[in-house]
Amino acid sequence: MLIGYARTSTTDQKAGLEAQLRDLSQAACERVFQEEVSSVDKDGRGQLEEALQFIREGDVLVVTKLDRLARSVKHLLEITERLETKNATLRIIGMGIDTATPNGRLMLNLLGSIAQFEREIMLERQREGIAKAKADGKYRGRKPTEENKVEEIRRLVHVDGLSATEAAKRAGVARATAYRVLKDA
Repeated sequence: MLIGYARTSTTDQKAGLEAQLRDLSQAACERVFQEEVSSVDKDGRGQLEEALQFIREGDVLVVTKLDRLARSVKHLLEITERLETKNATLRIIGMGIDTATPNGRLMLNLLGSIAQFEREIMLERQREGIAKAKADGKYRGRKPTEENKVEEIRRLVHVDGLSATEAAKRAGVARATAYRVLKDA
């Protein structure tokens, strides 16, 4: 059985998701798992987990691109190992890779390593760019929490007796922000 998996990083990428679903349909996938979640959100990839649990012996997990599947080479290896333990394989349409063959397994490992290398280089350049912008006074970071939000969090916790988590929800800020405000008080 061919089992498709499609993922976009945000809900704004409708066209990308539609293109993946079209390609998986053309590849004759009988079941498709899809989600709109960032690759770095480790807890948010429930559909990938469901797909990996659903797969049985002889099945093939099909994705359109490598970056739609794994966050890193380590993650890619974990996925392929899980597939191997079930005697299932992986097919990446856009690269013509099929791990049912020795050449496919070799190419997957090589391309996965190259993709991770490219990502690390990009992040390094990004950090360098931010450091230069900070040095030039052009980068100021995120805006500080509004003073009225700070006061609201303090009131919700100290006066209304709410937890920091609940106060953060009501004030519309991150939980970490609420804890930082309370710690600084």
